[in-house]
Amino acid sequence: MAFDALMILGPTASGKTALSLSIASELPAEVISVDSALVYRGMDIGTAKPTEAERAGVPHHLIDIRDIGEPYNVADFTEDCLRLIPEIRSRGALPILAGGTMLYANALLHGLAELPATDPAVREAVTVEGEEKGWPAMREELAKVDPETAARLKPNDRQRISRAIEVYRMTGRPMSAIIAEQPHSAPPFRIAAIALLPEDRAALHAKIAERFDAMLEAGFLDEMRRLTGLPGFDRESPAMRSVGYRQALEYLAGETNYAVFRDKAIAATRQLAKRQITWLRSMKDEIRAFDPYTEAGLRDAKAYALSLDWDLQRPASQA
Repeated sequence: MAFDALMILGPTASGKTALSLSIASELPAEVISVDSALVYRGMDIGTAKPTEAERAGVPHHLIDIRDIGEPYNVADFTEDCLRLIPEIRSRGALPILAGGTMLYANALLHGLAELPATDPAVREAVTVEGEEKGWPAMREELAKVDPETAARLKPNDRQRISRAIEVYRMTGRPMSAIIAEQPHSAPPFRIAAIALLPEDRAALHAKIAERFDAMLEAGFLDEMRRLTGLPGFDRESPAMRSVGYRQALEYLAGETNYAVFRDKAIAATRQLAKRQITWLRSMKDEIRAFDPYTEAGLRDAKAYALSLDWDLQRPASQA
């Protein structure tokens, strides 16, 4: 069976970018980022964004497409992929979806549930109430009517708390129940998925700390200072919820010292990696896993990708 696209998933610091570029060196390919932070301009060092040289050698998509004050969500991602995958294939290239935002990956693999459109009046009312009471209190109120959704959200995740309350107030039903009842309609693509899953958790933790220290040496805090001076900067924006960035904001605001900032950022990154690994392991029947911290694992992952039937056709203009 021929596949339309390759998806490379894995926790942070697992080598997804390196593998995608290695595969792209063997066959015509273009990379689509599956990362909610890489869409933002100026967030380069703290996101380990592919370098200009790497992106010049292999076309990349969904990188640097938003200013930090602009929204980008899973529906935007899905819509962009519905457009990009056929476009890339029409050029005779393989779309390689690479990243670690599992919400995006899940939407592309399994489809999105349809929720009611936003009502500006309801959203405004929820926002005002949240600012007055505080979002942890709003999350507690959400837990009374939709405990399943509330359990997945952090106390200060105002965007998702607001949306869940908004849906409940518009429909009188929990968002989790609406989603559970809907048959998801996956996009019309055959996607082969690879997971890079480090077996050695200590090695992953060491790699995370090493990479964050390299980011600091490369000027991550200077990058953060530049971002805070940009028009439209909002400390509570989705962009600033990215790991590393929110801890850097606390440090620059004088809320923590340097040592605490570093430790908190590394700990948050480890927690992110843990959540990513948990999701990937729950998908073990759909995703082929390889250990990226072994030479054999990387070799086998690449060989597996290259062995699949991609049915790449030369564009008519080149035939």
